[in-house]
Parts: sequence; structure tokens; C-alpha cells
Amino acid sequence: MKKSDITAMPEYFDRYINLVGDYDVIEALKHYDVHWMENEKDSFVRLGDSVYAPGKWTVKDILQHLIDNERIFTYRALRFAREDSTILPGCDENSHALSAKANTRSLDDLLKEFQLVRASTIALYNSFSDEMMYRDGVAFNKRISVLAIGFLCVGHAIHHFNIIKERYYPLLQKHTLSSTLI
Repeated sequence: MKKSDITAMPEYFDRYINLVGDYDVIEALKHYDVHWMENEKDSFVRLGDSVYAPGKWTVKDILQHLIDNERIFTYRALRFAREDSTILPGCDENSHALSAKANTRSLDDLLKEFQLVRASTIALYNSFSDEMMYRDGVAFNKRISVLAIGFLCVGHAIHHFNIIKERYYPLLQKHTLSSTLI
């Protein structure tokens, strides 16, 4: 099923979903898997624990956030696909980031975990029928369909990768400039 098959674009989450083209959900999940990020590994390593402003997350924190949230998103998708009408709460991403201690992990370990989580997401979405994809529920006080959650997983990763490119990659240029001035 394609993004254009989403019958009601969920408020708030639309900002992530709209970053994804009108692909089949499985193809979108596969296209934006770990290989997409591994192409940037050298830049991620060079960034290390750099942040663009005090209190912001490192690249490793962002990767851990993507892993954690994809697990949360797919848990919600599974519940809704199985016609569980329980209203699901949101979560505190900043608390998760603090307690995850992503900066104590290697970049390779985080990328491997992302790969495993994405493979699990693809397997889960391959198990859903079209009927299940149209089912929805309420999470984070927003109604969202199983199909929309699949695109949310992809768009959320794109969103954070765009932030890395826009706000973190300029730090690499500053680092290169300061190194050449020495």
C-alpha cells in the first residue's frame, strides 16, 4: 500500500509522513534502512559527541532515538492492527535519551541495532493485510492508522537525518577550518 492510500493524515505526525514520497510502505522502509545511514558513517564518526547547541543530542543520541521510537511506533501499529482499541500514551523522548546513554555505545553497534529494528518493522508490515493497514487507533492523543505509522517510521528518520545535515554537518566545516588555521 502506498502513502496515497492513507485515508486520514494524522495531525502532528503529518510533518514526518509528508517527507516520504508516494511509495509502497515496504519499499519505503527498505529504501530508508541502515544502508542509507551507513553512507554517512564517516561524517558521523567525525562529528563524535559534537552538538550544535547546549542541551542538544549527539548523532548517537539521535540514532538511539530513532531506534527507540521505531519500536514504540511499531508496538502501536501491532496493537491497532490486532483491533486493540486501548488509547495508548505518548512517551518522554528526552527521558529516554538521557537514560539510554547512547554515547557509551559504538556507532557500529547503534547502526546494527537500527538495521535489526528496521528488518523487524519490515517483517511486521509484511504480515499485515490491507484490512489491517487501514485499522487505526489513538496514540499520543492522535488518531493514526497502521499504514500511516509505517510511513511515520520512515519520515521520522528522514526528519532527523535532515536535522543532522542542516545543523550538525556545518560543525564539520568549522572543525576543518579550525584545523587548517593551526
